[in-house]
Amino acid sequence: MSAIPDFNDSELWTVQTTLKERYGRDIEVQLAETELRLSRHTTDMVPCPTLYWQADDGCHFLVVKTGAERYRCQFFYRVHQMFGTGIEEYDNLTECVVTLLQIQVDYAAKQREAGA
Repeated sequence: MSAIPDFNDSELWTVQTTLKERYGRDIEVQLAETELRLSRHTTDMVPCPTLYWQADDGCHFLVVKTGAERYRCQFFYRVHQMFGTGIEEYDNLTECVVTLLQIQVDYAAKQREAGA
């Protein structure tokens, strides 16, 4: 059993509310589990509670809880196209999700400009 607490109701509300503000409607957020190395100095994989959702454009998002009030995030279109925010870990869930959504919007805009 993981020592990392599951997402609580307040955290789930924070994510769902932020997504509703971004997309203008409710987005289905799924609970999952991801195994991560929590430290670069070990090869031990730790199961971490994870939130997953998918946007209409096919982009997938993950927010992984790595400890009490500790979060990592990424988005991807395909397995070989994974992107982060440049910040390894957040201590504020709202900042984590808002930054993730902003980085993804910026990425999508650059891709459209490039004609990709």
